[in-house]
Amino acid sequence: MLGESHDVVHEFPEFRDRIDELCRTDSGFSSLMTEYDELDARIRQLEETGLPVADETIEDLKKERIMLKDRIFNILKS
Repeated sequence: MLGESHDVVHEFPEFRDRIDELCRTDSGFSSLMTEYDELDARIRQLEETGLPVADETIEDLKKERIMLKDRIFNILKS
């Protein structure tokens, strides 16, 4: 759905406590979360404002978001 938030806590609610802990104690994880959140916000903004942007651009951004989400998930489950 256009404009839908894909924040990590929403995507992985079972890891809420682990996410909070890692954001406080692991600067690398915290940076990864920031990168993910900024990318998610950028995608939502492009979808919601209807600014002219190539479909390929949106798809590339979404692929990048998925790769970041996979990296985050792998950290969370380890």
